[in-house]
Formats: sequence, C-alpha cells, structure tokens
Amino acid sequence: MEIYLDNSATTRIDPEVLALMKTVMDEDYGNAASLHRKGVEAEKYVRRAKQEIAETLKCSPSNIYFTSGGTESNNWAIRAAAEAYRRSGMHLITSSIEHPSVKNTMRYLEDQGYDVTWLPADSDGIISAESVKAALRDDTVLVSVMQVNNEIGAVEPIAEIGEMLRREKPEVLFHVDAIQSYGKYRIAPKRMNIDFLSVSGHKLHGPKGIGFLYVSDRVKLRPLIFGGGQQKGMRSGTENVPGEAGLGLAAEKMYRNLDVNAEKLYSLKTRLCRGLQQIEGAKINGKFDRSSAPHIISCSFSGVRSEVLLHALEDRGIYVSSGSACASSHPSEISTLLSIGLSKE
Repeated sequence: MEIYLDNSATTRIDPEVLALMKTVMDEDYGNAASLHRKGVEAEKYVRRAKQEIAETLKCSPSNIYFTSGGTESNNWAIRAAAEAYRRSGMHLITSSIEHPSVKNTMRYLEDQGYDVTWLPADSDGIISAESVKAALRDDTVLVSVMQVNNEIGAVEPIAEIGEMLRREKPEVLFHVDAIQSYGKYRIAPKRMNIDFLSVSGHKLHGPKGIGFLYVSDRVKLRPLIFGGGQQKGMRSGTENVPGEAGLGLAAEKMYRNLDVNAEKLYSLKTRLCRGLQQIEGAKINGKFDRSSAPHIISCSFSGVRSEVLLHALEDRGIYVSSGSACASSHPSEISTLLSIGLSKE
C-alpha cells in the first residue's frame, strides 16, 4: 500500500485526462498549424482547451498562452515585463519566499542592472499589501508575489495587493505565481488587477510539460520564442496538442468539483494536523486553519534530519517532501522555513 503525500511536487494524472491525451496522440495527431483535416481537428483541441481555461478565469481565450509549465511561465512574465517596460523604470518588487523560478529570474535581472526589493514574510509566511505599498517607487514596473506558498501553504492577500496597486500605482504590472493555487481557489485576474498569472498542468492532475501564462490586455508582451508564428507570434513552435487538451480538461474538472475538493482536503488536513500535534517534538509551521491552503502541511520534527525521516517513511510506503522539489538540486537555496524565522536546526 502506498500513501502519496507529495502532490505539491506533482500529481497523478487524471484517468479521463490520460484517455483524452491518448486519443489525441493515437487518432487526432495532426499538426494544429496544418490546413488539412487532421490539422483542423488538432486545432479544435487547442481552441477548446483555451476556452475551458478561460472560463475558469472569467477571461478571454486570447489572454491564454500555453507554455512548457510554471517555470517557463514565471520566467517569461518577469523577463518580458522587465524588458518591455525598461524605459519606465528598472525597479522590481518580489518576496523572500518565492519559488526558485521567480527568485532566480529576479537574481538574473539584478545582474543585468535592475534593482529588486525583496520583501520579508511574517512568521506565518504572509506578505502584506502594506509592505508592498511601502516598497513602491516612481521607477517600479513590476510586482511579483505568489498566491500560495509551495512549502508551508501560506495564502497571500493577492486581491488586496491588486486593489492597492490599482489605487496607488495603476501603471505597475502585477505578476502572480498561481502554480499552487490554481484549481484550489477561484481566481479572477481582471477583478483582482492581475496582469500575469502562471500555472502548471502537473499540479492539478494534468500532464507534465505543459502550463499556461495569462496575460492581461494592457500588457506589451515580448515574444519568448521566435519561429513559425504560433500563439500570435509570442511563443512559436509546434503546439503540444495532447498536453494542451489534457490541461484544458484537467482545469475544467478541477473547477467543476472545486468546493467539494476543498472541503475534503480541509477535512483531511485537520485530521492529519491533529495527529501530528500529538507527536512529541513535532511542530507545524505557519498557519494550518482555513486561512491556509487546503492541500499543504509543513511539519518539523526536532532532533530528526529531514532526509532520514523522508527515507524512513519511504520504507513504509509513505511519500513526502523535505522541501521544494525545484530547490532540492540547489542546497544553497534559502527555504521558506528560514525566511519565516525558523532556525536551521
């Protein structure tokens, strides 16, 4: 028997999604850019996927650009904004608890001469709208804050930050890493004043290697990849039709069952946290009530190395993570736990 508790790293693909992708690969395998019937059939899957995703965000399908996943979406949004609006300013704002795909993109831009303000989180991992407001300058062009932290499940006040930016600095662009929140929360980018929204398919029972970037109508988007002009010339290359079709269906299913899923997850989370609290030396990090994400728990165990505990649980068929999967190959990466004031020990 296996107990898989590493869904923040990746999820098992939904059976219906897998069946749809198999049909696309086996039967409707045409190139979506081809003009013959096979191409037209493939292009229908692309359009349907964009429509399914757009309905979950209350936006137009024209706002959706498919990518290879969340890392690419984060890189594209931040670099495109910084480069396209360079004449307006070279100041960027982000937080100390972002995913490595945001942190390392910001560090790259620092090397290119940009000035980045790194906002600290409080002991619960929260970035306040007031702290973002205090960091704003006349040369600020972009604010990037994740909606749900992938390590401790802290939920950031994205709507509040977006409203503050609309009121105080409407020209500043707002990027949200929604990789851990999309499919778990209702997100309305237009109402929340979000200009870029990054999503990854394999976090919501879709396939790996596919994601999307929402881009608001007011953004001057720079092309990511040059080539044959696919996706309005912004990201050229043959469309990943099976992946896009799978992502569209996964998104539709997640939002069709959103409230039921959330209740089930919160019930399981409460039960597990109560059990963990009974273990001597165990400490749950950050909030774990309904103000936190329904699907993430972070727990420290004093006197036990995380890698030792991980493999001891693995021997019993229980799979957990000891931190962000994307940071595991970079031991020097400062984790969220250190950023919220916990000791290395």
